[in-house]
Amino acid sequence: MAKVLNKSDFENLVKNKETMVIDFYADWCGPCKMLTPIVEELATEYEGKVGVYKVDVDQTPELAQMFGVTGIPTVVFFKDGEKAETHVGFLDKDSFKTKIDNL
Repeated sequence: MAKVLNKSDFENLVKNKETMVIDFYADWCGPCKMLTPIVEELATEYEGKVGVYKVDVDQTPELAQMFGVTGIPTVVFFKDGEKAETHVGFLDKDSFKTKIDNL
């Protein structure tokens, strides 16, 4: 299951230079709800290899602002603690996996 991050969780992960994917979402967002099952499946499939996390933009707006999130869902991919790619909008599972595997 993908963990929902707050700002201090995020800062610790970046310090550890973890390869990770963060889904910026809101509970009221339709496309976000469509993406949630895919994010959860990927969290299970990549457990121990890639961190898959979620950030509720309503609960943690400072993280959304930090990454310039203006539309949701927005997925940010990190490699070695650095932002590698950003995708705005729905992403099907195969495309999502391709992006993760390219990290």
